[in-house]
Amino acid sequence: MEKYFQIHVFGKAGCEKCALLNKRLDQILTEEEWAAFEKVYHDVETVEGLVAFSRTECMNPSSIPGFIINRKNLISGEFHPLPRLLPVAAAAAEEKSLLYSWHGVQTDYSEAGRGIIPPALIRKILEKALQSKPE
Repeated sequence: MEKYFQIHVFGKAGCEKCALLNKRLDQILTEEEWAAFEKVYHDVETVEGLVAFSRTECMNPSSIPGFIINRKNLISGEFHPLPRLLPVAAAAAEEKSLLYSWHGVQTDYSEAGRGIIPPALIRKILEKALQSKPE
């Protein structure tokens, strides 16, 4: 299946939370319903990864790991970040994880967020992106 979405994941070597997020995404992406997605990993401790991270312009370096969703422009073939698609979250912990500008999430290390991005939130982000798939 053609890939219409890229999940740009930002993490770093030796980060257990980063490894956990990558593992969760890898497991989710094996399911057929997510065939339109591909994962692109960026190590923020490399020049290329840091540049990609900086271009998001809205992720907090203290909230790594995280990811944004890019959608394919069918005319140009280029991928561009999706604007935030989810409304303000009812749960404060979830709202702290959601990005303000782009459709994505970062890790909330507060007591409420516990420093994890739960699979349910990952799926919610992917589902909303899939609803925006170009026809």
